[in-house]
Formats: sequence, structure tokens, C-alpha cells
Amino acid sequence: MEWPKNTERNKNLRQVIAFTSFKLLSYAVVMILFLILAQIIYKGISVISWEFLTAMPEDGMTKGGIFPAIVGTFYLVLGSMVFAFPIGVLSAIYINEYTKDSFYKRFIKLMTNSLAGIPSIVFGLFGMTLFVNTLGFGDSILAGSLTLGLLTLPVVIRTTEEALKSVDDSFRHGGYALGATKLQTIRRVVLPIAFPNIITGLILSIGRVSGETAPILFTVAAYFLPKLPTGIFDQVMALPYHLYVISTSGTNVAESQPIAYGTALVLIMIVLLVNIAANTLRRYLGKKVKMN
Repeated sequence: MEWPKNTERNKNLRQVIAFTSFKLLSYAVVMILFLILAQIIYKGISVISWEFLTAMPEDGMTKGGIFPAIVGTFYLVLGSMVFAFPIGVLSAIYINEYTKDSFYKRFIKLMTNSLAGIPSIVFGLFGMTLFVNTLGFGDSILAGSLTLGLLTLPVVIRTTEEALKSVDDSFRHGGYALGATKLQTIRRVVLPIAFPNIITGLILSIGRVSGETAPILFTVAAYFLPKLPTGIFDQVMALPYHLYVISTSGTNVAESQPIAYGTALVLIMIVLLVNIAANTLRRYLGKKVKMN
């Protein structure tokens, strides 16, 4: 009769060891994140000022501010989301709601997953070939936004598809029972329920787009451009590319390093603020759906 007790004791011991290991790994990940943030804040906070955030750059970006880079980053994020979000959501609706489980559906999902695994520099080369050269957009906000939109499109499709799958079929059947068409059921029942989770895809997309350097390197980014864009066919400065160049250009390290860390800190804060706003919107929509 002792054997079952020993077995149960060993089982509980393994469970405790596993949970403890997972907890320690989680703490380690959080600690690494805080160490990275602490280093960036410690080395970059000294250059953060109102002038740094709102002034035009001077002397090849070794003096002045980064206001054009901030504006350019916002333009590129906004332009890519205007392109990727509607197409990604509509594509996910088609895949999840209109296509049956078949070779055709599996092939589409395979291609979407493959597209998500392509390195960003390949997207940059493709964007330069298609948008900059073939279509004649030149190095512009339009070319950069379309390239970044293609880059983040698989993320939007996959997250939207998972959000639609999470909606119970009883809601769809209820809509059909009331005489609604498939399109009406999707538009008035399925999408409002799934939309808070769809916002997750938007958050992930914004986080990836705002930090990409390779795609904008070939399609839009300018290192020193002390003016704001006036149209979608203008070049712009962008925080990721500016951070890359100022860290590798061989300028005076004593001057460039604080600016590089300050730029990194601003970029992180922008992403953080956008994520907070998107999460707030997601919680608000989630509560609204539950109330209805």
C-alpha cells in the first residue's frame, strides 16, 4: 500500500518543481526586460528635453532635436495600418467564414504563415523593386507605408482569424435563425464580439512596424532631413533608421551615444503609449460587448 503514496508524493514533487521552474523563467524574462529598459533610460534620459522632442536636427543629427523623425515614424505607422488593417481583417473574414476546410484553405494559411516568416530586409528589397522603381513612387511615405503594410499583413490576418474562431457558433446560428444573411450576421454579430481581440493584432502590428529598419532603408528613410513632409511622395526621417545610422556612422561616440539612447527611449515610449491606448480601447469595447 506504500507504493501509491510514494507515486503520489513523486507526482506532487514533479509538479512543484515544474511550476517553480516556470515561475523562475517568467521572472527571468521580466528581469531581462527591466534591465534593458533601465540601461536605455539611464543612458538616454539625460538628452530628453522639450527641445530634443520638438526641435529640428542640426549638424548631421549630432545636435538639435528629433521632431521630424517622430513625425515620420507616426506617418509610416499610420500609413501601413491604413493599408494592412482593412485588407488583413477582410482576408481573415474570408478565410474563416467563407472557405471550408479544404486544400485551398490550407494552402492560403500556409502561404500566410510563410509570408510571416520572410525576413524584413526581403520585404525592403521587394518594396524598392515594386513601389519605388516599377510603380514610380520613389523614396516616399507611400512606398514605405505599403512595404511596411505588406510586412505586417500576416500578423493582422492570423490574429483576426483567431479572434473570429473564438466567437461561439451559437451566435452565428442565432443570427441565421432570426433571418439574417451570412454577411449581416458577420457584420452585426460576429465582428462586434471579436473586435476587442482583433485590436490585439493591431497592437502587435504597430509594435513591429514602429521598430523596423530594413524595409524603410530601401523605400523612404532619410538620415538628415531637417523639415517636415508635405505629401505622401516625400521622404521622411524615422526613429529606427536614425537610431541605426547614428549608432554605426562612426561619428563622435561621446556626442552620438547619448542621442542614440535618447532616440531609443523616445521610440520605446511611443510604442508603449500606443499599446496603452489600444489596450484601453480593447477593454472598453470588451465591456461594451458584455453589456450588450
